[in-house]
Amino acid sequence: MQAKERQRICLTLDLKDDPELIEKYIHYHKPENNWPEINEGIRESGIQLMDIYLVDNRLFMICEIDASENFDRCWERIAAYPRQEEWAQLMNNFIKAIPAHKLEWIKMEQVYSLPVN
Repeated sequence: MQAKERQRICLTLDLKDDPELIEKYIHYHKPENNWPEINEGIRESGIQLMDIYLVDNRLFMICEIDASENFDRCWERIAAYPRQEEWAQLMNNFIKAIPAHKLEWIKMEQVYSLPVN
């Protein structure tokens, strides 16, 4: 069976530069502290993979969706699922805008990909 093609979307956002707030953000994202409704809403939106990485106060998110999907529509659908608004309000306590951008996850432009041999 051949695997379906996926597209990868990378996003970034900053956390407030406060070690205590950063630790709280990490706390909420540990597997034992996940909100099941949030994870289910992400999956139901069409996002098949979501990983978040952190360096200092900069977040980097990798999402994968089916190649035929539209990421912006997937992202918009998330807001309609249970507890998403509550989760977003909670997360707003920890995040700040990337300079010159709105307070939201910002899609990044791919500038390099290792060629396949």
